[in-house]
Amino acid sequence: MEDFPWFEYDEDDLNVAQRAFVEVLAERASSWLIDPLDTVVAPPANASDHELIVWLDIVDPQRNQAVLTVGAHFDGSAIHADKLHNQHFSLPEEATEFTFTATGNPTELAVRTAAWFEAILARPLIRCEWQHAGRTYAGRFEFADTGRGLTESFEDRYAPRGLRERLAAEGVVRGRGRINRAGLGEPDLIRQVRGRPTVA
Repeated sequence: MEDFPWFEYDEDDLNVAQRAFVEVLAERASSWLIDPLDTVVAPPANASDHELIVWLDIVDPQRNQAVLTVGAHFDGSAIHADKLHNQHFSLPEEATEFTFTATGNPTELAVRTAAWFEAILARPLIRCEWQHAGRTYAGRFEFADTGRGLTESFEDRYAPRGLRERLAAEGVVRGRGRINRAGLGEPDLIRQVRGRPTVA
């Protein structure tokens, strides 16, 4: 099996400070229990804000599905990190619970950014599934320590008729497959995706 580097980049695309930052980050990442291909570097020339961007896709390996993209924008002396848009890799307009900022030299910032990534990776991530007639009609990825949802899905065609009718009567509007978890009741299956299971 071919080995892929962590946070791979072309040397010509980065300056000395950026290479120092990425090298420290890549060294730390080598102990992470993820696929190296889920770690990415976007050189400043490819970024809308002309800063180096590094990010990590947190993936459910059973489904090969990206659940969350978190990353950092590095300008040489400061880091601005948070949940990133999964296509533009831009920072959100409003800070989320993942937000992290710091100033310092490239090595210090790489160490602190690696610790930030590691703290997110250590959080217990679960996939909740609601099933009917042998099919999953709703799913939700969430952090087990807080219950915070990350992505959700709902398939009308597989959902029980009574549930569909109740949700319609309650005026629940689903946008992009989203539906309030409280309206579904307890999940039929809970699968551990990352981290240690939480103890009840």
